[in-house]
Parts: sequence; structure tokens; C-alpha cells
Amino acid sequence: MSAEAGAAENSPAPRGAEGSTGLATTSSTPEDAPGPRRARRRDLWLHILRSSTRPKHLWSPLLEGVLGSLLVLFGSLGVGWLVSSSPLSRDPWLIVLRTEPAGVVVSTIALTLGCWIMLRAWLRLSRVLEDPDPRRHWPASSLRVVNWAVVLWSIPQLITVPIFSRDVFAYLNQGRLVLAGQDPYTTGVSSLNNWFHLGTDILWAESETPYGPLFLWIEAAVMRTAADSPDLALFLFRLACVGGVVMMMIFVPKLARLHGIDPARAQWITLANPLLIVSFISSAHNDAIMVGFALAGIYAAARGRGVLATLLVVVSIGIKPITIVLLPFIGLLWAGQGASWSRKFQYWFFTAGLAAAAMITIGLVQGYGFGWLAVLAGTGTGSVYWSPIGIADGWLGTLLRSFGLDSGWTLEVFKIVGRILSVAAVLWLMFRGSDKFIVQRMVWAFTALVVLSPIIQPWYLLWLLPLFAITGIRKDWQFKWVVFTIVFFLAFGASDQLSIYQFLELDQQMLALSIAVSWFAIIWLALVDRQTRWVIWDDWGLPPMRWEWPRRRRRETLASVEPGAPADLAEPKDLKDPADPTGEERPSGAR
Repeated sequence: MSAEAGAAENSPAPRGAEGSTGLATTSSTPEDAPGPRRARRRDLWLHILRSSTRPKHLWSPLLEGVLGSLLVLFGSLGVGWLVSSSPLSRDPWLIVLRTEPAGVVVSTIALTLGCWIMLRAWLRLSRVLEDPDPRRHWPASSLRVVNWAVVLWSIPQLITVPIFSRDVFAYLNQGRLVLAGQDPYTTGVSSLNNWFHLGTDILWAESETPYGPLFLWIEAAVMRTAADSPDLALFLFRLACVGGVVMMMIFVPKLARLHGIDPARAQWITLANPLLIVSFISSAHNDAIMVGFALAGIYAAARGRGVLATLLVVVSIGIKPITIVLLPFIGLLWAGQGASWSRKFQYWFFTAGLAAAAMITIGLVQGYGFGWLAVLAGTGTGSVYWSPIGIADGWLGTLLRSFGLDSGWTLEVFKIVGRILSVAAVLWLMFRGSDKFIVQRMVWAFTALVVLSPIIQPWYLLWLLPLFAITGIRKDWQFKWVVFTIVFFLAFGASDQLSIYQFLELDQQMLALSIAVSWFAIIWLALVDRQTRWVIWDDWGLPPMRWEWPRRRRRETLASVEPGAPADLAEPKDLKDPADPTGEERPSGAR
């Protein structure tokens, strides 16, 4: 908003311009008043749109998050993934929710709406806890409050029917593969009897496992304990993922303090957001364990405990091999700031040697050798439309097909280019950059590996979010980008994998219903809700802009020049903001 408009809004109206009701009348308004009046009206509506309020009580967002989590739990009973062998599938109430159109509709609405209520509670919680001065940390008790929020909002998700993803059912059959003495790195789960009845997606039928060797042990231990109970197996996998979330809750604040970042805010951004709670607990993704051990390793390395740090990261690699990208930077942290290049290479050698020895030992004991390396080398099949590689492949493929040319080769080429660029980015960040920003370099190396992959699942964001949070996410466009990404993947996840019986023929209708609920919630939170629309309107951290169109401003300037005056007086050579007490000159268009 321009200074002129602000001054017009706050200045008294011309004498005689107000009637008995306080509104300007047409007969008494001077000829030059319509412009200021329109500016005042425009600024009034802008003020109304941007105005926001804060929750009055701390318990309000906490209870709201619990309500949203309970709605997600209820919705999952109707449209979550439930294996046919589960005793729950024969419960009369669940039969109604899962086999009657009305039950499916209510469940879809409850699941989707619950996710957005949790998001609203997450945003409102920060408004209660944050200090009005953005330069100050949240109060000391805020970290405890955020932790309680994570616990309260997560408890209902411990007993939800799996949503957003069916990967946890692949864990069940892969554990059975290990118990059967087969190699999951060379054999698909389709070799097992009744594999389909345990809910594994058909896409996994012939695929090798993409997980590390240590997670194979976890899968086998769970299936040995659960025996023939898939519900118990799902719960045990959830408990393992909760262990990873607890590790994150411990080490995110510790790492934030090391970087001078507000620990409570870092914890709130990372752990309390609904995408993490749903993806790491409701969906029971093993990524929670991977991230938990990775953060523990980074903290140990930052404290100079290189051997422990390397072993902790090896455990993370043993869950999912992608975190092998962290090892070079663990070596740099171990070497310490100001280390010479000879010392850096020495500690890189120590880190690589210790990690290799640990992985060789695991491979020999387990008997699967280095099958996990093939997993690391693969780039996955296909692509998703929101990944950079998917976008580039879609554009080029469309262009080629429009000319009648073959486009079947484009995806493979982009995969190779993406892999080369990601490796180049990692090498560059290993050798370039200040020793004061080793963790930041690690974050960007990991980000390059994820962003340049053809497949970016919603929970992949949660690999990176803790690392960005502990190194600082400003309360401007950076935080807004985080919210936008969470909102996008939350809407996608709520509609992507709904378990709808085929005989109902409601798959596409429920997809459209979930998307419609999400759009309604997004518009409401962004434009209507006074406790959440601050995300859209406040704290962009961008240069202020005038709202007037340039041509209109020039016409108004020319109209203010007296007839017969020299033409150069119409040019605003010396624009000074009347609200600026310093009287410093500012360029046109700046406030």
C-alpha cells in the first residue's frame, strides 16, 4: 500500500464532506475527492481482508487438533485400507461404513475434513505461542506445549486403519519373505501364498524391496511376533515408527539450539504438522525411523562424537539407503571447523571405512550381501507429475507428440540427467562452502537428491523438513512455501488412496468429493478464517509495492500540475514519503 493511500485513509475528511451519518455525500464532495474516497474504500476492504485474530486460550487449538485427529480416525474406518483377513472387516458397524454409499460418503468427508481441522489447529497453535516480536524466541514453556500437542494429536492415529498409503502392507509380506528364507532383494512378494490377502499393492508383487537390511530384520521380528494377526502386525509397525518420531522430538530441539534457532518453533514446524503425524504414524512409514536415526547421527557429529555419529547414520541407511548422502558431511563435522584438506580427507576415510565395515558385517550376518546397493542405484519406475523431472518429461513429451515424434525415450533420459546433476550437486557441496555451514550444505545435498528424483512422494518432504527447520525457516515466504507444500500433499494424500469397494462404483465420485472438501477448506482458511488467513496476507518479507497502476499514478500526477507549468514538473524526480521522518529519497514504486 502506498504512503499516499495510507495518509488518505488516516487523514480527516474535508470540511462539509460528512453528513449526519458520517458518510460522504455526493453534493458536498469536492471534485478531486473521488480518488481519495476510492482509495479509502479500497484500503478499508483490504484492512478487513487482512485482519486476523489470535486464539484466546491455549487449550482451544489443542482440543481442535484432537477433534481433527478423531475425525481422521473415524473416516479411516470407512475408507482406510483394511485387509480381508482382519476381524474388523466383519464388524457390523464397519460393514455399514465400508459397504453402504452413505457410509462411504460420510467417511470420505470426515477423513478429509479432519486433516484440515488438524492443519487449522497447527496454525492456530503458533499464534498462541509466538512472541509478537518476530526477532524473539517463543516462551520457554512453548516446547513442552508443542510436545503435548504432538502426543495428543497422535494418539488417535495409533489405532487408525492405514490411510494415505498402503506401504505398510508391503512390510508384512516382506517380513514373511525373510521368515521363509527368501531374499527380498531378488524376489517379489508374489512368491508367497495368500500375499494379496494381506493388502500389499499389486505394484509390489514382482518388485524387490527398496529398504535397507536392518529394516528387513524389523519386518521379520514383527511378523514372527504377530504370527497370523495382521492388525497386531500393523500396530507393531506403528510402534516402531512412533519410536522414530520420539527420536525426532528429542533431537530437533537439540540441533535447533546448536544453530541458534528457536527450538519450540522448529519442533512445531517439524513434528506438530498434520502431514507428519498422518504419514509417519497413521500410514506407518518407516521413514520415521530413518529420519530419527539420521538426526541423532547429525547431533552426535556436531558434538564431535564421530564414531557414534557414523554408526547412527549407518542404522539410518539400514532402514532406507538414501541417507548415505549424509556420510560425507558427517565426516566434515567430525573433522571440525577450520580443518585442513588433509584432515578432511582423513576423516572422510575414517567415516567411509567405519560405515563400510558396519554394512559388510550386517550383510555377512544377514546373508543378503549388498543387495541394498542395487536399491540405492535405482531411480524407481515412472514419475510423478509434480516432480521437476515429471514436469520436464510431460512438457517435452507433449511437444514431441504434437509433431508426431516418439516420446518414449524422454523419461529415461531425464532420469539419467537428474541422477548426474544430483551427484554433481553433492560433490560440489562436499568441497565448496564455509565450514560454518556444513549442516546447511548437507541439507541442500539431500534436497538435490530428492528434488532431482523422478518420484517424490508426499512423505519425502518430511525427510527434509526437520533439517531445514533446525537451520532456520524464516517467517516470510520460506514458511509460506512450507505451508503450501504441506497443503498440497495433504489434499493429494486425502484423495489419492481411498479404499472403496469396486461393486459400489464410487471411486471417482469419492475422489472428486475429497478434492471438493479440500478446496472448500483451503479457500476458507486462506480468505475467510481470521485466525489462519495471516499465512496468506502477512510477513511476506518482500519489497513493498504500490497498489496503484503506473498509468493511473501518472495521470494523477499530471492532473496535479497547474496549467501552463513546465513539462518537467510533471515528472516525479524527487519522490519522498511523507510518512518517512528521515526524508530519504526512495525510488518510484517503493514505500
